[in-house]
Amino acid sequence: MSEDFYKVLGVSKDAEQDVIKKAYRKLARKWHPDVNPGNKEAEQKFKEISRAYDCLGNKEKRKLYDEFGEAGLQSGFDAGKARQYKQWGGAYQQEGWGEARQDFGKYASYEDIFGDLFGQGGGFRRGTGGFGTHATRGADLQHDMEIDLISALKGFETELSMQKTRSCTVCNGSGADPKVKMSTCSKCGGSGRMNVSKGPMQFTSACPQCGGHGQVGKPCTQCGGSGQVIGMETIKVTIPQGVKEGSRVRVAGKGEPGLGGGKPGDLYLVIHIRPHPILKREEDNLYIEIPVTVSEAMKGGTITIPTVEGMVQLKVPPKSQSGQSLRLKGKGAVNLKTKKRGDLMVKLIVKVPQTDDKEIIEAAEKMERFYEGDLRKAIRL
Repeated sequence: MSEDFYKVLGVSKDAEQDVIKKAYRKLARKWHPDVNPGNKEAEQKFKEISRAYDCLGNKEKRKLYDEFGEAGLQSGFDAGKARQYKQWGGAYQQEGWGEARQDFGKYASYEDIFGDLFGQGGGFRRGTGGFGTHATRGADLQHDMEIDLISALKGFETELSMQKTRSCTVCNGSGADPKVKMSTCSKCGGSGRMNVSKGPMQFTSACPQCGGHGQVGKPCTQCGGSGQVIGMETIKVTIPQGVKEGSRVRVAGKGEPGLGGGKPGDLYLVIHIRPHPILKREEDNLYIEIPVTVSEAMKGGTITIPTVEGMVQLKVPPKSQSGQSLRLKGKGAVNLKTKKRGDLMVKLIVKVPQTDDKEIIEAAEKMERFYEGDLRKAIRL
């Protein structure tokens, strides 16, 4: 039986997500292959920890795992059908197993019902090797990626060096030592299946000795029989224009390798944006504060300001006030779905000269008579 993911990370089943994350980071540092070079036990332990966190660190996967166990994480699993089956089984338990009928409708047995839950059509292939003939898609991976705001707005291509599980090159992912000849399994006689009895119900399961392959051999010396090893891989990725905080970028085929010839899973990059010192994003609009002189604010004129695509000219209207916002249409962020641009909102900040020059101070005093009354008259708490 596979080990409980909660026990692997050493947390309780009601643990909060941040507790699970902290537990994973602590264990990952302890068992990381770089910290334990050449230690096969540490490598296997790190693989188990990573697999457990891949499930429990994702709220949706964790919910399925809590309800259905590891079966709920398999590719093609249909939670709706699984719940229907639970209800079906519960009804028969209430009536008594002694009276349970053998008619499964379109299913020949339990194994066909479970086969349909995983999208395998007619269920497990009995008498032909069972699990040994079924290709399983590799698990998806998730990786956090931090980038700056300008890069997120422009989009870019880059390369990531990641330590991840890949198919063993010695055994080509089979887990068996290619130098040792395979022999027929003595327990199942080469069928890969074993008859199992549960009360009046008769069904088969994968042979525990050969794992459903029908043949046995010696485990691969490189991967220890798992068919997978941990290594560094350089991955080319394209970050699309307009990604924002929390965006998920899919890199097809760069997840965990599949088993039994199955397709690899996908890699999902979760984007995190570093704050920019003067530029902010809200939805698809960008916001920036631009200083202007007293003269520019009073007389108006054209000033040069930066945008994501380069420098542009902005017309400042006469009698502009500090804090007034001007809109530059189509100069904001690109919407990932619609591909349309938001706007750039420019907030004018009137700056007065930082000087003790008498001429400037006298000029400022002359301006006082042009204000219409007390500027703070209406301000009350």
